[in-house]
Amino acid sequence: MCTATPFEEALVADVLATAGSETTRSDRPHGADRSGWARIGGPIAAAALFGLAGGWLTPRGPTTTVQTLVSLAAALAVGAAAGYLMRSRWSMLIAPAVYVAVFELTRLDVAGPTVDRIHLGSMYGLIAFAVGRGFHGLVVLAPMALGCLWGVWLASARLRPGARPPGTAGRVVAVLWTLVVTALAVVVAIPSSTAPILGSGGTPPPGSIAELTTVALGGHDQALMIRGRSADNPVLLYLAGGPGGTDLGAMRADTGLEQDFVVVTWEQRGVGKSYSSLDPVDTLTVDSMVSDTVELTNYLRERFDEERIYLVGNSWGTILGVRAVQAHPELYWAYVGAGQMVDVAETDRMFWEDTLAWARATGDTDLADRLQAYGPPPYSDLLRYEDAVGREHDWNTYPELDLGKEMPAILFVPENSFVDRVNGFRSFLDTFAALYPQLQTIDFRRDATRLDVPVYMVEGAHEARGRVVLADQWFELLDAPSKESIVFEHSGHRTLFEEPASFASLMRRIVSETRPQD
Repeated sequence: MCTATPFEEALVADVLATAGSETTRSDRPHGADRSGWARIGGPIAAAALFGLAGGWLTPRGPTTTVQTLVSLAAALAVGAAAGYLMRSRWSMLIAPAVYVAVFELTRLDVAGPTVDRIHLGSMYGLIAFAVGRGFHGLVVLAPMALGCLWGVWLASARLRPGARPPGTAGRVVAVLWTLVVTALAVVVAIPSSTAPILGSGGTPPPGSIAELTTVALGGHDQALMIRGRSADNPVLLYLAGGPGGTDLGAMRADTGLEQDFVVVTWEQRGVGKSYSSLDPVDTLTVDSMVSDTVELTNYLRERFDEERIYLVGNSWGTILGVRAVQAHPELYWAYVGAGQMVDVAETDRMFWEDTLAWARATGDTDLADRLQAYGPPPYSDLLRYEDAVGREHDWNTYPELDLGKEMPAILFVPENSFVDRVNGFRSFLDTFAALYPQLQTIDFRRDATRLDVPVYMVEGAHEARGRVVLADQWFELLDAPSKESIVFEHSGHRTLFEEPASFASLMRRIVSETRPQD
């Protein structure tokens, strides 16, 4: 024999007790329901349909500003309807719970750390929960519960049977909650923008360009930031690291490159401002990303009437860069690799060794035991990479290291809207999870020993052993029309951002050495 829980008893008592007078009176005001159960069925159906629509249309939760604002407004409306029909504050619990259950069931086939099983035992797991289900709850569940509160209040104002008017405390909560949700909507609605390039007179120089735009690559809309003092300058396409990394903010920290180049910073598919183009994940491959790189190159060549462009990659971006140059050397004046990657699997194994040695040397037995239990990468559970390769700044510190030029600090620039910043975290996890396993068989010492363009490899003197050793080995094997290895003495992995003036100066020299002069 089943017994009701205290929650069930309280709910049924609250709903049925107030419905009793309706079922015995013939003068039901405002067309009152025939039973208390009908008052539950309508709100449940509305919340379930909303969850079904959300799981189908936005399976990762809202991923754009428009989706977020529409979801917020719809959640308020559904909550208000549920509260009005149920006439009970229990609607604030029931409607969101039904929505979550249906939404999660509808999106079961969607993959990625922000939508998979919840892992709260690691920093990566906490971030995945916060920017995935946490953000979704903020913009959908909180407004829905608020709508329920207002619905009950409206029902009581219209003298619906059983609807209890809120007391003073309830009114205060409703008003404050409304102000918070309104403020959230305002913050979400603030558009992204990039400042104009200004000349000495405080106005944009003739021919300058400063824009955020979107271009279709491989059938998916992807975002670009394009900035330059003159649209007639050479075009430089920057490929950010990751996979899943965004560098709009890092590129905006210094304006040196845009004085002599049209600098194009690409938010790759599934990254930051392009996160909404992540799905379907099974079509996101290294080959498709290389194809997108080439397609974007041709778009830029045509738009700016350039025979060739300069290709600059950092970290994962160097993998894209090498592969694109291999496929179409005729499109590029030169390839510049900063923080060059060569063999991801071997790099990760070396990082695991260095992290384990550091943990033992510093007495961090918990970390050492976990690493020993995991064994060296690769891992099927991508959250393990947090311990194995995510501690670089702990064991590879140096005086010039500036975390303000790395995630998450670089997200907080006007070029990113509120949702873009959330997406910056989501792409760091979900896009990484989709692409990183595909990198485990890459080894440029075997697969890319010839590039038919001038090659410049820029290393930091403080670069980690797991990268620099392999990069130097590859560079020795490389056959190219010309090649040069440059070391920046005050940098680590992100040379172009750690020493931007030196990098801009290097790029000016590269132009003089590789591009025909008019």
